[in-house]
This record gives sequence, structure tokens and C-alpha cells, in this order.
Amino acid sequence: MNIAVYPGSFDPVTNGHLDVIKRAARVFDKLIVAVLVNPSKTPMFSLEERVEMLKDATAEIENVEIDSFSGLLIEYLEKVNSKIIVKGLRMVSDFEYEFQMALINKKLNPEVETIFFMTSNKYEYLSSSIVKEVARFGGCLSDLVPDSVIEKISQKLKD
Repeated sequence: MNIAVYPGSFDPVTNGHLDVIKRAARVFDKLIVAVLVNPSKTPMFSLEERVEMLKDATAEIENVEIDSFSGLLIEYLEKVNSKIIVKGLRMVSDFEYEFQMALINKKLNPEVETIFFMTSNKYEYLSSSIVKEVARFGGCLSDLVPDSVIEKISQKLKD
């Protein structure tokens, strides 16, 4: 069984993330979307909220599982018996960082492969950071995130 892991902070999940998830789910037997605890970031949503948003957004995709982890991705891959990392690329600037991460993961475990999915053109500008910025200034979030996420962002900004 080909098990792939798509790691990220998903704060919040965007339609660009969902595009990569849906496409990767067609390629692999099982896709684990793994929400990471990143101590260098201050997320808008808690780990539990991000996991729940992803579960809601991917409920219709049978071979997708949502999980979370902290620490090294390589250790998480070993835990779930995977040797495949899925990453989405929007722009050339993403590639530089993701290439560096792929190389260090390969050094830590030479059996691990990173597979890059190019984001669909309609999402190449989209990031969680941009979604939060648009939301903070009252902009329209439709077509950027799932409807259920719009509600959660609105509620979070009211708190």
C-alpha cells in the first residue's frame, strides 16, 4: 500500500490545500494529511480546530485520513509506515524552501521521496496567510476556503 503524508500547518485549510489533497488522493492508496505543531508560528486556530476543519473539508474523500504530529516529519513517517511526502508548490519561491526540506528529509532517511504537486492556476496566489489577512480586513473569503471554514474564521475574529 502506498501511503503518502501531506504535512502542513493548515491555518486555516484553503481551497488550494484541498486541490492538492484531492489530486494526491487519486495517486496514492492512502493520504494522511498531517497537521504539524510548529513552535515558530503563532496559529490563529488551535491544533484541534485545524484537524477538525480538515476532517470536515475532506469527509467525502475515502482514502484521506487527518492526523497531527510534532517533531521531525521523518519520525512521523516512520510511525505511519510511509516513505512518501506530498508537498504543494504555488510559486518558484516555494520551490527553494521545499527543495531544501526535501533534501534534509532525504539525508535523514534516504528511502523517503518528496512528491511535488503544482497548484492549479486558480490557486497559485492563495495561502493561509493571505486568507487571514483578507479576513482581518473584512474581505470576501468565498472561493478561498470551504464555507465551513469561513464561519470558523468569522467566529475567531469576533472572539
